[in-house]
Amino acid sequence: MSFDWLQIAKEIQSIAQAGLAYSENKFDIDRYQRLRKLSISILKKYTGAPVEKIRDMFASEEGYQTPKVDVRGVIFRKGKILMVREALDGKWTLPGGWADVGFSPFEIAEKEVFEEAGIKVTPERLLAVFDKMKHSHPPDIYHVYKLFILCKDSGQHVKPGMETTAADWFSRNEIPELSELRITHEQINIMFGFYDHPGKDVICD
Repeated sequence: MSFDWLQIAKEIQSIAQAGLAYSENKFDIDRYQRLRKLSISILKKYTGAPVEKIRDMFASEEGYQTPKVDVRGVIFRKGKILMVREALDGKWTLPGGWADVGFSPFEIAEKEVFEEAGIKVTPERLLAVFDKMKHSHPPDIYHVYKLFILCKDSGQHVKPGMETTAADWFSRNEIPELSELRITHEQINIMFGFYDHPGKDVICD
């Protein structure tokens, strides 16, 4: 029998975090801290991330643990999709990033596109909500929901931002090397499916 140890570690971490947030009994707190250490050890083995990085990520989380939200803007121009090259890994993705507290999903999409590609856009509709673990991304410490939001192009000239080194338009047959932690070829193809069929229903995992 095989086990999805990465997913098990995430669930252990979630239980430990909730326990640490709501427990008052010293012995229970000790047990939840031990669970957190176990989850960190498993995550290190299956993601390769340093223990210190994993511990710091978990230490910043408080209260009941929920999935993180990644918002991506989807913009087309003359049959091509807007992509940006990430400064962190030199690979390409749709403009976007973590949702910020105090902003709606549409506001995040608009803000991220401007910050990463230098153009003003108008968010129009939600295209898809994906559970990252159900797609072919590399292993990730977090459980992530990915929102893809169609935005109206303003026709402005694109330019990179502080976290990107390039921004450009690509047809479906010339997609560059992808930052697979952020986007997959399957997801890009799904977005082009919405371009081909504008009335297509929202997709949700």
